[in-house]
Amino acid sequence: MDYSKYVKFYPDFPIKGVNFVDIIPFLQDKELFQHLCDDLTALCDAPNVAAPEARGFLFGAGMLYGNNIVRNLIPLRKKGKLPFREGDLIQVEIMKEYGPDHVYFRKSDLAASHPSGDTIEITFFDDILATGGTARGLALGLNAQTVLIDGKSYKVKVKDFVFLVEIDDLPGRSRLEDIAPVKSVIHVKESE
Repeated sequence: MDYSKYVKFYPDFPIKGVNFVDIIPFLQDKELFQHLCDDLTALCDAPNVAAPEARGFLFGAGMLYGNNIVRNLIPLRKKGKLPFREGDLIQVEIMKEYGPDHVYFRKSDLAASHPSGDTIEITFFDDILATGGTARGLALGLNAQTVLIDGKSYKVKVKDFVFLVEIDDLPGRSRLEDIAPVKSVIHVKESE
């Protein structure tokens, strides 16, 4: 299916010089959304999907219903959005197109994952791959974790990156390929 016809662009949003990629049209048609979520899950190589808010959640949750490997969603959230117990919250600094930021995840959410051998394998999913700063920072933060499940230690490993839309003329892919393979459903140019 040609999904690119559903993507909309808004120049100079949220700041001048940024060409915003709008994926909301995929949420306006139930059959289109289901088909897209099936195609996204087909790209995932891990049973655990880590997705940043808010647009990553929209499709990440839909991927749980696919007939694929995905069994768990690990939320990656902004400051103040995840309740936590002492020592559970992990902060990761990221570099977005608009500047530096911080994103958080909980070790307890990693512990709810489904291990593969001695590893918790994760597919990192997000809606848009632009400069790759968010994905890179979070993947490195996730890969630095070791989680205890039922008395056994598991190393966390981002196995692949999956994106709904990749902006091909921005450096996102090249910033991620040293960590794991990058897969995208839709490819666009920034100038579109």
